[in-house]
Amino acid sequence: MSKAIVRFLAILGALWLIGLVIMVVAIIGSKGTVPSKTIIEANLEQSFLENAPDTPAAKFMLKERFTLRDVVDAIDRGANDDRVVGMVAKIGAAPMGTAQVQEIREAVERFRAHKKFAVAYAETFGEFGPGNGSYYLATAFDQIYLQPSGDIGLTGIIMESPFIKGTLSKLGVTFRGDHRYEYKNAMNTFTETKYTAPHKEAMSAIMNSWFNQMKDGICQARQIAPDKFQALVDAGPYLGQEAVTAKLVDGVAYRDEVYGKVKSRAEGAELLYLEKYLDRAGRPHEHGKTVALVFGVGGVTRGKSDYDPVQGSQNMGSDTVASAIRAAVADKDVKAILFRVDSPGGSYVASDTIWREVVNARKAGKPVIVSMGDLAGSGGYFVAMAADKIVAQPGTITASIGVLGGKMLTSGLWDKVGLSWDEVHQGASATMFTGTHDYTPAEWARFQAWLDRVYVDFTGKVAEGRRLPKEKVLEIAKGRIWSGQDAKNLGLVDELGGYDTALKLAKKAAGIPESDEVKVVVYPRPKTLFEALVQRRGADNSDKEAVAQTLARILQDVQPVARELNAVGITRKEEDQDDVLKMPEIEVGR
Repeated sequence: MSKAIVRFLAILGALWLIGLVIMVVAIIGSKGTVPSKTIIEANLEQSFLENAPDTPAAKFMLKERFTLRDVVDAIDRGANDDRVVGMVAKIGAAPMGTAQVQEIREAVERFRAHKKFAVAYAETFGEFGPGNGSYYLATAFDQIYLQPSGDIGLTGIIMESPFIKGTLSKLGVTFRGDHRYEYKNAMNTFTETKYTAPHKEAMSAIMNSWFNQMKDGICQARQIAPDKFQALVDAGPYLGQEAVTAKLVDGVAYRDEVYGKVKSRAEGAELLYLEKYLDRAGRPHEHGKTVALVFGVGGVTRGKSDYDPVQGSQNMGSDTVASAIRAAVADKDVKAILFRVDSPGGSYVASDTIWREVVNARKAGKPVIVSMGDLAGSGGYFVAMAADKIVAQPGTITASIGVLGGKMLTSGLWDKVGLSWDEVHQGASATMFTGTHDYTPAEWARFQAWLDRVYVDFTGKVAEGRRLPKEKVLEIAKGRIWSGQDAKNLGLVDELGGYDTALKLAKKAAGIPESDEVKVVVYPRPKTLFEALVQRRGADNSDKEAVAQTLARILQDVQPVARELNAVGITRKEEDQDDVLKMPEIEVGR
């Protein structure tokens, strides 16, 4: 071979090697870097997921959605990052629950505790509508600016519940069921036309607890005398400059003016979106001894956790959550389990399956610390009650220790539309679950015995797990919901706080020094979209992205309607009839 050919091949090889190095460097550095002087830019005018299940539908529909943990981790990472000097956030009528607002407020306060500025601005806090929650969130920042044309809908809290007894009557449909006990109010939707006295009592207590929490936070942040707060709210809403006069905001300014003020506080600093910052800087809690993070999100059902793209909702599948806890127990590197619960409840049997795994984890020497989100009631409390410690935000809705069940009697509807039914059956109780027959006396007796069995089991396990006298549990149960603040006072919750508080308790329970770093690992390991597709039975990988995007847009319009129909029992799937430990949705005007 001639020297010329050898030289030519050597040059080609060198070029190939250089290209490979460039490609590797590009891949490694594709995330970009965090500037030496950074201002984090956040959009908090949106709702945040707790977590999404590993299904193709969820990964596609929710791929652009940031989770609450992402927000908290990014803010906490920035708090301890010398490159980050401050934060600016857009806030408005964010559709967040009270507990989510409090979780982010705490993260912002931790950020400010590191001597870093945090500025909030809003086009409006409720444009001719309530803006209590979003304004409450904004008061965690050291400065608040409002667009001159904006308002602050600080008008107080209203809680509303629909009652469709009259509608069902017009349709010829009757709900036949029962509950344990008078505060288990989900069935009131079908059987009443307004609040019963216990229902109203429980709702009023939640409303007042939320109002007082909001008052405490706003008054402390804005240096308002607490005894003046009620008058302040009663005078709302506040229009533009009125908000400045009332000292609710620090000034009126447009976005460009706010950003000019922010940049003047940190000359030479560069802005970086919260999402990009977390991607580049990495999460906190990535080194040290391992704490497993298991999510229990959505209605509790048997089977695998899933996402319903039509209703836009997800469920906590007992198979998925139980196996995740077992995997964490089996992993010798895991020192404790952080179980994040955000659920209205659901199936008693599925809840009991998860409860057992929590018990087994503790028996195996793995401490379990529960962190509650916006809602951890009924079955959502059932899965949590055996944990070593339970942490909730003051605004979390929890407990609802009770049970209900029943069926819709639809014969009147069929008579109205001229549809007739006939049947044959074998077995004295074969008609127990059909809507064309009322319960027989014998069936009703068995139904009542079933309610009693579930209630006795539920309250007994609360007494055991929470180390409370059974008499006290029976007094505070009865299906009643409590705020996290009230639940702590009653012994149903151990501490108030969010992820940060729960992680500290997990370290303490595992014997890890408070000053030591820990590595938080999600169980089960999240799959990529490709893995979720190929591991999904019957998955069709031939769909074109354009078709899927069109479907996604259609579903976004359909989801709100589907959720409303499901809430009143019109479109429920057969498996949803097991939701005996489930709370009703609560409409809150904020």
